[in-house]
Amino acid sequence: MSGLTGERGRWIRVRMGVLCGLLAVGLGLIASSAWDIMGNDGAIWREAAERQRQRRLHFPPKRGTVYDRNGSALAVSVDVPSVSLDAAELLRNVEPADQMAFAARVASRLAEALTLDVEDVRQKLLSRRRFVWLKHRITTDEAERIRLLTSDKAPDGERVRGLSVDGEGQRFYPRRELCGQLLGIVSPDGHGLEGLELSLDKELEGHVEQLRGLRDRSGRLLFADGIQDDQALAGHDVYLTIDQAIQYVAERELGLAAQTFEAAGGSVVVVEPDTGEILASASWPTYNPNDFRQSSSEARRTRGSTVVFEPGSTMKIFTAAAGLAGGAVSPTQKLYCEKGAMAVDNVMIRDTHPSEWLSLPQILALSSNVCAAKIGLSLGGDKLYEALRRFGFGQETGVPLPGESSGTLRPRGRPWVQVETASASFGQGIAVTNLQMAMAVSAVANGGNLLEPILVKRVTTSTGEVVREAVPRIRHRVIPQRVARAVAEMLVGVTEGQGTGTEANVAGYRVAGKTATAQKTDPQTGRYSIDRYVASFVGFVPADKPVIAVSVMIDEPMVEHAGGAVAAPVFRRLAEMVLAERGLTPDLTKPADLAVLARSADPAAAAVELIREAEGKKPPVQEFAPVSGRPARDHVRVPDMTGWPLREAVRAAWTLGVEPRVSGTGLLARQVPAPGQDLAKGAELLLVFEPAT
Repeated sequence: MSGLTGERGRWIRVRMGVLCGLLAVGLGLIASSAWDIMGNDGAIWREAAERQRQRRLHFPPKRGTVYDRNGSALAVSVDVPSVSLDAAELLRNVEPADQMAFAARVASRLAEALTLDVEDVRQKLLSRRRFVWLKHRITTDEAERIRLLTSDKAPDGERVRGLSVDGEGQRFYPRRELCGQLLGIVSPDGHGLEGLELSLDKELEGHVEQLRGLRDRSGRLLFADGIQDDQALAGHDVYLTIDQAIQYVAERELGLAAQTFEAAGGSVVVVEPDTGEILASASWPTYNPNDFRQSSSEARRTRGSTVVFEPGSTMKIFTAAAGLAGGAVSPTQKLYCEKGAMAVDNVMIRDTHPSEWLSLPQILALSSNVCAAKIGLSLGGDKLYEALRRFGFGQETGVPLPGESSGTLRPRGRPWVQVETASASFGQGIAVTNLQMAMAVSAVANGGNLLEPILVKRVTTSTGEVVREAVPRIRHRVIPQRVARAVAEMLVGVTEGQGTGTEANVAGYRVAGKTATAQKTDPQTGRYSIDRYVASFVGFVPADKPVIAVSVMIDEPMVEHAGGAVAAPVFRRLAEMVLAERGLTPDLTKPADLAVLARSADPAAAAVELIREAEGKKPPVQEFAPVSGRPARDHVRVPDMTGWPLREAVRAAWTLGVEPRVSGTGLLARQVPAPGQDLAKGAELLLVFEPAT
């Protein structure tokens, strides 16, 4: 360098100076930019880098389990495989010009493996989204085909990246139809649609979390920060007041009655009078929530709280109670029944059993419309209305079920006229739900307190911590205790002697109850129909220390329509099972340890065992008809029991050592196998009963 002189040397030194200056300026700019990036925009660039290295992880929480009061699962969530896609990872390293063809080729393979529409899959691939569901709840074969596509053994040697087969929760109802309407259904995306699944959705669904995980160059997850234990994300567990053994018998007996009498529908509500806990709520027709797409909206209705009907004569319970509490009538007073016909505002009120003078117990036992109307008119429209409101009619009970109806007491904006007061006294012109009837009669059973119904007994976290627990709550006192006790005694006469509800009588117990046979209104004419009825029975047992209150409603029975013949037997058979399950005997002194059977995993078998315990130890009151010859070894000969009542026929079957399967009510009309045939011990004997004519 020092040897360079003259013009040439000066030129070289100038060029080197300029070059060094440019390099210095460039270095300064680089340093300035680096400082700007790291100092001022550092957070933005670091976040962009993290987004490139990380992927969002979806952790759908496990939906909470629904149990009955004894801890038996009614609704659970099970994991089933589902396929998700990371479209950005799939198209990584694919040239933009080749992405359309590549996506079409992969979409065809995925659509074939999962039985999907090719175009829908292709659109998802081209979305370049980091997470998208391809198909929910795939079969085992589909999962295997997807795993093959993502492995090194993929067909054509072309491995598909970005696919993931993960477990996704699916709702499963292990008891099938049991409590179907109460529980409701869950949509494929995990949200409740009907029933308790809808009303308790926020508590059952859990906490949805979205976390970020670090991935390597090929997109494989290395680890994720903040992953919690599955139980921390899971939804709350719900314990209902429902007893699955009682629920099973309620559904079975309701279904048998509805089919026997060719009814359009029906419901049964069983309540514990002292606490307000709902032990069973059955609706018919029923459906299997595991296969709800095959059901109708009518079958999925919780009829006990959504369907309203004119109660008819069961309303006389509350008219009589209001009359006693209000001083309009006394327990020993007799009323003149006008020989079965009385005109009110040019409307003729008639009795089915015309009488002259009846006491209050006789008015209930013979179900006099005329005398009930006189009690209501003596009270006056306003006082009767207020009394029925205090019993809970015309307002929602507050049960946590969607679509509950409040019923109808009287038109808004005006009081009852005289004929409306008279009609309401015996249950016409008003509308109630079966749950309202059960809660109202529970107020009579427990001494006069109207309770809030309890369906959800307890809610806990998935780790067992109690979130909330229900306790009995009294809404208000409806009638004095002495009045409730008097009405209960009067209602015993309905199920004994010449009363209309003798079919509800349980041997060895005093049953308090009331029947009703209410005509339905024809929507086309606006008048009462001559062939459409609602048959119902409401009552409690034992009358002096009730353990259950039951309301039975059968809608539009066709073979027979009287409440005493259609609904009362449902009450009796249900009450027999519950009394046995509670360990009570007719003398109320010797408890039986049957609770374990009632909480069996098989409620059908448990119910049969309970009835066997209550009935099977007593010898049949009738003897078998003699037959000729001897049956084969380990066989018995079926006797002719035609015309026998249900109880004696069932006892006789158990004495023979065969299992009775009962259909219908009334007297035995047909046996399968027929009388005189041999039947293996332990085999099933079908007993078909029909109402006596």
